[in-house]
Amino acid sequence: MATTGSNVSKRLVQYVVVRSDLVHALSWPLGAVITQACHAATAAIHLNYSDPDTQEYLAELDNMHKVVLQAPDESSLSSLSNTLTEKGIAHKLWVEQPENIPTCLALKPYSKDIVQPFLRKFKLFK
Repeated sequence: MATTGSNVSKRLVQYVVVRSDLVHALSWPLGAVITQACHAATAAIHLNYSDPDTQEYLAELDNMHKVVLQAPDESSLSSLSNTLTEKGIAHKLWVEQPENIPTCLALKPYSKDIVQPFLRKFKLFK
């Protein structure tokens, strides 16, 4: 866990938001959807590798914390990505190629209190 200047610990979390309609309405195999989430999480870490929170998150490999949430469809996922971009929240929207289908997004590791206001309407992935 990270510690702030006041010696209060903060938990760094990497959030991944996956379109649930890929499994439930479009009948994608679960393994294919998990692969999309892995791609997005890896890309978000790569793009933000030099970020201090990312480095701290990676320094504690055995204590990494991820939360996987579900977006109901492409529209809600794209809307979330737009909001995060507007608010300066670093993330990677994963777009499967060559089909050009947005499937999920992953944020760089953040303290929960920074990003939870943007993620409140998304439930745990089922």
